[in-house]
Amino acid sequence: MDTVSKEQRHYNMSRIHGKDTKPEIAVRSYLFKNGLRFRKNDKRLPGSPDIVLPKYKTVIFINGCFWHGHEGCTYFRIPKTNTQFWQDKINRNRERDNDNYQQLKKRGWRVIVVWECELRKASVVDYTLEKIMTSVLRNEL
Repeated sequence: MDTVSKEQRHYNMSRIHGKDTKPEIAVRSYLFKNGLRFRKNDKRLPGSPDIVLPKYKTVIFINGCFWHGHEGCTYFRIPKTNTQFWQDKINRNRERDNDNYQQLKKRGWRVIVVWECELRKASVVDYTLEKIMTSVLRNEL
C-alpha cells in the first residue's frame, strides 16, 4: 500500500527529470571552471552521456543511485510496493547501462561513471570532483 495519494505520487514522479540534475550541474560547473569544454547529452552516442569531452575522447555518466541500482548504497532501496515491477525496471536499466558502456568502449571512448551519492555527501564531493578531473586529464592528448 502506497503512503501517498495517487495524485501526490503522480506529482512527485513528474518532478524527476533525466537532464540537468543537481549532480550533473555540479560536475559541469566544476569542469567548466577548470577550463574543460564539453557537450551535454549527446544523442549521437550510445546512452546519450550526460557529459561528453570530445577533446579527451571521454564521456561521463552521472547515475542516480535509485534509478541505476547502486549496490550497497543507502539511497538505493527497492520499494515495498510493486516490488517486481521495480526490480525488473532497475535490472533493465543496469543491463542497458552496461550495453551502452561496452558500445562506447568499442568505439574508443573512455567511460567514467559517477554516482549521485558521491556528489551528495559534503565529505566526498571535492574528492569526487578532483578524481573526475584527474581521470579526464590523465588521458590528455
